[in-house]
Amino acid sequence: MAKGKRISAEIGGDAIQAIKELGAAAKLARTSAGEGQAAAAARLGVHVQTIARIESGEPGVAIGHVLGMLALYGISTKLQHPDAGGSA
Repeated sequence: MAKGKRISAEIGGDAIQAIKELGAAAKLARTSAGEGQAAAAARLGVHVQTIARIESGEPGVAIGHVLGMLALYGISTKLQHPDAGGSA
């Protein structure tokens, strides 16, 4: 847990918020699917604590695990480059 705190001190608040939102989305998708953390962990091939860390928005979780869990429940992500700015 201390490692997560060290990591969070090195990244901005917007990034921390995005990580927490991804975790919340993962939890909502899992619970909406009627699965417990143990089932999600087994399906993803990780320890149940990893699922809890993803869902709590801990910044030290491997990005592959986070994206894997989102994909497991049909949540897609889209990379938005800062220079895209929304104008065509």
